[in-house]
Amino acid sequence: MDLNYYDTLIAVAEDTEVIRAEVPLPRGGKPTVASVQYELLAADPGALTQEDVLFESWLRRQDDPEPPQDVRDELRDRFFSRSQACLRASPLPKKHGWGLLFDGAGRITLCPMESDEYQRIVAGEVAGVRVLKAMRTRRR
Repeated sequence: MDLNYYDTLIAVAEDTEVIRAEVPLPRGGKPTVASVQYELLAADPGALTQEDVLFESWLRRQDDPEPPQDVRDELRDRFFSRSQACLRASPLPKKHGWGLLFDGAGRITLCPMESDEYQRIVAGEVAGVRVLKAMRTRRR
């Protein structure tokens, strides 16, 4: 099953409280989902898919974030045997002002909400890129 998006921007949630993208910080000395996802995407733009980010952000927050490859493969299979929330539910576009731009191969780059590229895509000026809003933080 393919969980990735293609030629898509996950735009910042309508109810975000930020006016520009901010780097999420660990809390209480521990990494948060947002800080791990940001670290993964900022370190290697355009290299990871949604599946990669979901699994890696989960794995890095476990007791043993560096298991051997055979264990890692088994953990990934088990992780995706259950349904997973997509990156529309990620705190990056919900709370921190980062759009998530997926290319034709499903690879993600961060796209700050204040950037010209983000503004052009959201305005519909970039052909072939579908725009989906991140999930709201609060109910209406």
